[in-house]
Amino acid sequence: MGNQWSGMKCVWRLGRPSTWDVIYSVNMGIACSIAFTITTTLLASATERDDDLLGGMWAAVAAAFVFRDTRAHSASAGLSRFVATCVSFSLCMLYLTFLPPASIAIPILVTLGAVAMMMLKRREDIITTTITTIVVMVVAIINPAHARAQPPLRLLDTMVGIAIGVAFKWVASTVFAGVQRESAKDKSEGTRR
Repeated sequence: MGNQWSGMKCVWRLGRPSTWDVIYSVNMGIACSIAFTITTTLLASATERDDDLLGGMWAAVAAAFVFRDTRAHSASAGLSRFVATCVSFSLCMLYLTFLPPASIAIPILVTLGAVAMMMLKRREDIITTTITTIVVMVVAIINPAHARAQPPLRLLDTMVGIAIGVAFKWVASTVFAGVQRESAKDKSEGTRR
């Protein structure tokens, strides 16, 4: 049997980005950068540099996660991210209150998180809960002296990222819609002359 790919051609067609595509991309970059900066600044006086950077990264990831194609999708993603993080926060905090961080906790907490999300009828958020739990527990294992601080710090980082990501998406959409209305108005007036 021959190679199944031998007769196929790979054709890439790059499309030209629209004005909205460029605005969307720039605003996502700005939102992630601001989420990173705000979080690292907030944490700078309270935590070690590694926690500051981790917090900034986590906030930037949350901002990117909620920066969606529409305002409604962005708000929905923000809610999903928040619920998933709260479930992970609760499980990790409960575990770390009574037991030391250990790799055996990861499959246990991932399993409990998946079941919790199923019970909440939020199956689409199981992966987000899982990723959050794994990150929190691995960081706790890396730095056991500050293990109990990880769940609340990651909750804070996520909340900052969600707020900034959703807010920037709303601002970008509102501004772009206003620009489009003005452009349409100018074109309309130009055809009447």
